[in-house]
Amino acid sequence: MADEQRGADERRSTDEQRGTDTGALSGIVVADFGRVLAGPYMTMLLADLGADVIKIERPGTGDDTRAWGPPFADGEATYFLGVNRNKRSVALDLADPRGREAARAIVARADVLVENFRPGTMEKLGLGYEELSALHPALVYCSVTGFGTDGGAHLPGYDLLVQAMGGLMSVTGEPDGRGTKAGVALVDVITGLHAGMGVLAALRHRERTGRGQKVEVSLLGSLLSALTNQASAYVGAGVVPRAMGNRHPSIAPYEVFDAADRPLVLAVGNDRQFRVLCARLGLPGLADDPRFTTNSARVAHREELVAALSGPLAGRTADAWFEELTAAGVPCGPINDLAAAFGLADRIGLGARVPVAEGAAADTVANPIGLRGTPAAYRSAPPALGEHTEAVLAELGLETGGEPAA
Repeated sequence: MADEQRGADERRSTDEQRGTDTGALSGIVVADFGRVLAGPYMTMLLADLGADVIKIERPGTGDDTRAWGPPFADGEATYFLGVNRNKRSVALDLADPRGREAARAIVARADVLVENFRPGTMEKLGLGYEELSALHPALVYCSVTGFGTDGGAHLPGYDLLVQAMGGLMSVTGEPDGRGTKAGVALVDVITGLHAGMGVLAALRHRERTGRGQKVEVSLLGSLLSALTNQASAYVGAGVVPRAMGNRHPSIAPYEVFDAADRPLVLAVGNDRQFRVLCARLGLPGLADDPRFTTNSARVAHREELVAALSGPLAGRTADAWFEELTAAGVPCGPINDLAAAFGLADRIGLGARVPVAEGAAADTVANPIGLRGTPAAYRSAPPALGEHTEAVLAELGLETGGEPAA
């Protein structure tokens, strides 16, 4: 126990030298074997909050996303830049015994290990949970898989594949379409968030007991949970939802309408909002029509409702309706592209885009978690491949390649 405390004190001292002593996760060291999106997104959020994340990459190529472009910013793939700030990169050949020994030395100093290799890979490398936890009982070991470690262990964990096989594409797109993916790798992002919550819960448990544990998260399991009302419709009532375009299966009006210049979204969530909407559209009697007095009635008579609302909405611009209806308490807004979305964030003072570090190739998207006392920090740009190999191995008393220093 004294050795573990001494190791924690050494890590804390090193973290303070790196300027992370004020972060909520200051003193936490993460050995990050993750790659592509789910793992790296989660570990970036941990790094923003003060954790020292050591990203272990393949020599020569590194994380796959280093090559995923265009677009590029000063020669760096923006995909990689978007999920790897505040990390240190160590290039290790895990097929080489010296590389594996160096990796084990990093893990021995870490509080958290994150990996998203195909099930069984870490065990073959001598880096599996059972082996490492026997040596390091306080270790929190997070494994991210595509379809779990049982019958789906052989299936490749790609976001598009899980969107298809997990049902998301069946409820996305137009009713007569063949299924549409989300415009971002949403399943990877959701899984990263679930993994981060699991890691934080395991760290809290370790505070009380001194024991780490294994955290297991799958893309499929995360998606099925995130399908929320659609998944509940099936498991609770046997209803198999289908794609409805921009309509909602349980709320109306909750879809896209045409304003005079461009599309406008209405998201009317209760009867009071609907009554106000009708008054603003010059249709006060519509709210008293038995077909529309309640949400359930509006859903049952959706086509008639859309026909009644479409004419008045087409008479003014989307921005005009946004100003008037929002002021009246009716949720609505135009469909923005990303330039307009960041412009909106700027206008309302959200601070969604921030500089990451002097000399960085590009700005970065802000961490959305607001902590008054220990806010997220943007200390360093995403690292070059192997940028910190010598420094990290020197901290461990190892030479480059994993051999003990003389």
